[in-house]
Parts: sequence; C-alpha cells; structure tokens
Amino acid sequence: MTGPAPHATKRPMQKPANPRFSSGPCAKRPGFSLDALQGALLGRSHRAAAPKARLAEVIERSRAILGMPADYRLGIVPASDTGAVEMALWSLLGPRGVDVLAWESFSAEWAHDIQAELKLTDLRLLKAPYGQLPDLSAVDPARDCVFVWNGTTSGVRLPHADWISDAREGLTICDATSAAFAMDLPWEKLDVVTWSWQKVLGGEAAHGMLALSPRAVARLESHKPAWPLPKVFRLAKGGKLIEGIFRGDTINTPSMLCVEDALDGLRWAEGVGGLRALVARAEGNLATIAGWVERSDWARFLADEPATRSCTSVCLRIVAPWFTALDPGVQAKAAARLSALLEEEGVALDAASYRDAPPGLRIWCGATVEQEDVAALLPWLDQAFARVTAEFAG
Repeated sequence: MTGPAPHATKRPMQKPANPRFSSGPCAKRPGFSLDALQGALLGRSHRAAAPKARLAEVIERSRAILGMPADYRLGIVPASDTGAVEMALWSLLGPRGVDVLAWESFSAEWAHDIQAELKLTDLRLLKAPYGQLPDLSAVDPARDCVFVWNGTTSGVRLPHADWISDAREGLTICDATSAAFAMDLPWEKLDVVTWSWQKVLGGEAAHGMLALSPRAVARLESHKPAWPLPKVFRLAKGGKLIEGIFRGDTINTPSMLCVEDALDGLRWAEGVGGLRALVARAEGNLATIAGWVERSDWARFLADEPATRSCTSVCLRIVAPWFTALDPGVQAKAAARLSALLEEEGVALDAASYRDAPPGLRIWCGATVEQEDVAALLPWLDQAFARVTAEFAG
C-alpha cells in the first residue's frame, strides 16, 4: 500500500490569500471590492442612452481584448453560456448534418438537445471518455460541427484547430466559456463562439456572449428553422439579422449591476496587459500544478496528454493504489472527503470534481487566480490526502 509522501502529514504554514478555486462562478479579479460597482446605472432602463452605451462598451472592450475579426458580430444574450449555445443550436442547425464532439458533461448535453429536442436525425456523436479527446480527423467539413474548446468538467482542451478545414461547408459552433480570455481562439476557424461573464474574468452569472462570423450570419438570414423559436432565441427577423442585439439592444433585461462588474473585469484585463497577459497568468497557474503533479505519488492529471491539459479547469485524478482498489462508491466518498477537508481548512472552496466526472479534484486556475495562491494550496492537498488515507486506507 502506497501512502502520501512523508512530508504530507505536516500542517502547512501558509494558506492561499484567496481560497476561491470554483470553476464557476469563478474568483473575482485581484483586489476586487464592491466599491468598483459604485458607478452602476441602477434603476435605469437598459434601453436609455447611458445604460445602452455601457452594454455596447462591454461588447467593444471584449472584442478588442480577444482580437475578434472586425466583421464578426458580438452580442450580449440571456441565460449565460448555456443560453448562448442553445440560441445558436436552435437558430442555426437544420440545413446540414451535424457532428457533435463530446468528451465531457456539457458537450454531451448539447448532443442530447440536438437529438432529443431538435430531433435532428442526421447526427453523428463523436465521443471520448473523460480525460481524452475524440478522433478529430473524423469530423466532416461538409457538416456542421458543435464542440467545446475547453472541457470545463474534464480539464481537457483542444490543442489546436488544424482539424477544422479552411474550405469547410458546414458551420463550426464552439462553446468557449472556460477558454475565452485564457486561451488563444483561432477565430478564422470558428463561426460561432459563446462564453459567459462568470468564468475567466470572474464576472457575475446569467449573462452570455454570442459571436457570429459572416458565414453564421448568412445562415441566419437564409435558413428558417423547422421548429418554433422562443423570443429570447430570435436573432433574425424577416430574413435579416437583428443588428441591434450586437450593438447593446439586448433581447431581455440585463442587470446593470452585472454590466458594471463585467466592465470592471474587462478594464482590469486591459490593465494587466490584455489577452497575452491573461493567457500567461492561466498557463503559469497550470505550470505550478504540473510541477507538483510530477512529484506527487497520489495525483495525476485527468488529461494524460500534456498538450490537451486545460489551464483553467485543472482536473486531477487520484492514483494511489489503496484508492484505486476501492469500490466506485467508496472512491466517491473518499474524494468528497478530500474536498471537504480543503474547505474546512479554508484553503480551497468548491474544489470537488464535477458530479459526472471521475472522483478527484477540479482546481480553477483562470486569469483571476494568483499564482502564489495556487502554490500555497498545493501542500494542503498533500496534507488533506494524508488525512483521507488515514480514514479510508486504515
């Protein structure tokens, strides 16, 4: 029986200054306080000139930081990233067959909705288990393709976009909610990109972002779905794109408090150096954990291939022999105990693996997380695992 390293039983001296490692909503930017929201236009109509200008500012600052092509539209939509993805699926799919890449929980949900709700029969599901990617070479460029860029619940990201044809006939619909602002997105390969405010920049929930390429706009203006569209999903009217959505005329009423918070995060991102700095912060956090994993005798990345390891939703599995010998139900209890101990110590909140994922840990390492907090957490992982070993390995 192999237990933790000898030093692991010692109680670490230093705790993370910010123990918030949740994968959504995620940690606020460093130094955040509610004072940053004092300028929020509360009690105002979002259609009035000043509030509408704030909404447009979110759009334009986001475009600039992400380096989005000038001919792409970007709009604020309801219901977070889920709303943005569903809006794209319900509005755009139908004219062609669809390939769905599923290697974690949310991409599997999109596949379910396409099959069970939209009832599209020309559907191919390209699956892979947690920790792996499906066969990207099997994607047919004549078909529409739906996928996540980063698997928030599996810690597996796409290493590149070489598998997407420049001569594709179908649309590429990319859920990038835990990738935008922390990873390079190849815009020329992506026709629809969605994300939410609550991930990499630590904004508040319930608002989504939807980016459309000219090819996606052309589909919207030429294709009428065979199913009814709820009002909150309608992006076109009379065969024309509703341009106001992409200038700050939101479909439903947004929270101006959340808008102010989103602007605060965007201004912070600009202040630290823009996209390059945000990517570097997230990759630095991943590198800190990777160095610890190399020395660990009980933890490994869920993603075996280094190029596919997420730098935001870092997922770890437990490989200690005593743990792998347990029944799955007991494994789940031991992993839950591990995350509970981290929370009791106040060193990592919400660090349990996703409910559908293999038992282990999920540590958010996006751009708002400080590298010194990640480093301070790691000895506590060993200490907590030593306690779990004593309780379960007996």
